[in-house]
Amino acid sequence: MSKDISIIGAGVIDVLAGAVDEKIFSRSSTATDFITSAFGGDALNEAVALSRLGKNVQWLSKVGDDDVGRRILNYAEAHGIDISRVKVQAGLDTAINLVLVDSRGERHFLTNPNSSLRKLSAEDILPHVDETAPIVSFASMFVSPLLDIPATEKIFSRIKSGGRILTADTTRPKNGESLDDLATLFRYVDYFLPNESELAALTGSTDVDENISALLACGLKCAVVKRGGKGCVIATKTERHEISACPVEKVIDTTGAGDCFAAGFLFALSEKMSLVECGKFACAVASCSVEAVGAVTGVTSLAKVLARYEKMR
Repeated sequence: MSKDISIIGAGVIDVLAGAVDEKIFSRSSTATDFITSAFGGDALNEAVALSRLGKNVQWLSKVGDDDVGRRILNYAEAHGIDISRVKVQAGLDTAINLVLVDSRGERHFLTNPNSSLRKLSAEDILPHVDETAPIVSFASMFVSPLLDIPATEKIFSRIKSGGRILTADTTRPKNGESLDDLATLFRYVDYFLPNESELAALTGSTDVDENISALLACGLKCAVVKRGGKGCVIATKTERHEISACPVEKVIDTTGAGDCFAAGFLFALSEKMSLVECGKFACAVASCSVEAVGAVTGVTSLAKVLARYEKMR
């Protein structure tokens, strides 16, 4: 079966607890509304959400040869995701994250820097780049320190040499990287999807308009800035669109909302929707995510998303 979209990046198991407050460490015991485990990781979240929306997805990643890794692979395979290019490495611990969720649904992560989350390298990805789909998502820059800017440029240049569409998401830089450092990568990227705080960490400014202008000045073709409950801003050198968030009844857990937004954007791209419609569809998918505990729990079907998307139109 031909692949619609390839996703590069991590898969983990999240153990989530909430709601918690800042006094949690001053008490010997804290009662919470929920303690549960869920599959997560930026790339795996995107892949599963896209699969539930009906796309054929390939996942490129690395897990350990352990029970957690096998559970993750079984989960991905059960969703019809092509896992043939996920490396299984002996002696590596597959990542488990602890996620503390506060009363606003915002999350705070505890991670193991020696786990698979931080050990994905260019050597795990480059041998398979020529087999990727027409649309490729690099699910999160800076998640693995091994994927520094030179290593990432090797991957990006190979992806683009095949004429593919490349999207890139990000998290906060781990080694003090700035926007200037990323300029060499932006010539390959068709769509860059940071959230407001991640972009501010790169520029040192909290002004969204200034930051978008700075991205475009660095040679980026299209900036897609996620703004949580305020929706998103999509901008190129010739157009700019502010798109409101899709209304939700109650925000339960924002874990994975950005990944689900990215999945929605990728889905819309593959359907050749306009930039505005891509943004609206992405917001509709994200709205499903925040209404349930776990990154993709609320993204159950294309019909559910389409109902929200049609209301936004």
